[in-house]
Amino acid sequence: MKNGYTNGDVWSFERHHQALPPPDAPSHVVLGLDGGTTSTVCVCIPLQHLHLHPHSDPPPLLARAVAGCSNHNSVGEAAARETLEQVMAEALSKSGSNRSAVQAVCLGVSGVNHPTDQEMILSWLRPIFPSHVKLYVQNDSVAALASGTMGKLHGCVLIAGTGCISYGITEDGREARAAGAGPVLGDWGSGYGIAAQALTAIIRAQDGRGPQTMLTNSILNTLGLSSSDELIGWTYADRSWARIAALVPEVVSCAEAGDQIANKILVDAVQELALSVKAVVQRLCLCGEDGNGSFPIVMVGGVLEANKRWDIGKEVINCIHKNFPGARPIRPKVEPAVGAALLAWNFLTKESKGNCYS
Repeated sequence: MKNGYTNGDVWSFERHHQALPPPDAPSHVVLGLDGGTTSTVCVCIPLQHLHLHPHSDPPPLLARAVAGCSNHNSVGEAAARETLEQVMAEALSKSGSNRSAVQAVCLGVSGVNHPTDQEMILSWLRPIFPSHVKLYVQNDSVAALASGTMGKLHGCVLIAGTGCISYGITEDGREARAAGAGPVLGDWGSGYGIAAQALTAIIRAQDGRGPQTMLTNSILNTLGLSSSDELIGWTYADRSWARIAALVPEVVSCAEAGDQIANKILVDAVQELALSVKAVVQRLCLCGEDGNGSFPIVMVGGVLEANKRWDIGKEVINCIHKNFPGARPIRPKVEPAVGAALLAWNFLTKESKGNCYS
């Protein structure tokens, strides 16, 4: 094993496994990781099963581990690096495996917006894994798309959780994305964007610049605050995007109860999300020359979950269908971390085939 950066003693379990190998320890595995602004998930999947049952739905998990935010733009490079190593080590420890058994790792991480971001994270991974391990780093939207298409990269994905992004790829590998630039640059369809506008509406109602809204009592009660003035201190005490995005259910509840301010915030969010999909689909011509071609649109993220009467995800699809009647909405059967693992296997398989013919 290479010497270099390691996150404390997170790999100490390997010494125990070498001394007393688990009887059912897998010989070869792949790791898939989905790193978002709110949490990071890593799964470990046996490679043999993927070879024998390439179209199984879903593949079996040897282990699953969860950690905090791994977006380096949110928590800084040191914390992001530590989280990634920690969650991968935990997944391997739970699986009874170790780094020598890993054949490929695919990370889908928010905040990977440029080749320099990819190279930075690859530089973190190389000292951790043996040289035979294939390493792949993508934006989290790529893993999310793969979770809906079971590893096939074609179509469009819309993620709307704490943040939001639309990403698409054609069968010949052309890519495009829209939004995903973070809250400062206007991801208004995201959970953060929805909740931030609700907080702004409360302040505007309090100082007379805007109409009164049910959002005031709803959100203040949820936060245990007694006045709108206290909301300012609460907001800036901790600037975590996820902390603010967690208020989206209150906005939805107020909209369902007839509050016009809350309703407009959600309507605007739907328009923004649908617009980001439209931008990607048009740039890649996923809908064909006549605009009626069929393509998958994978829907991922808590904002899009259909658990309320005011169904944001359903309204987004209705909006998309007005422009692209051939769009096929997909609610993934597996989580994005599994999509990342399937990508790791697909990339590994393609490289192996390429080597056979070279």
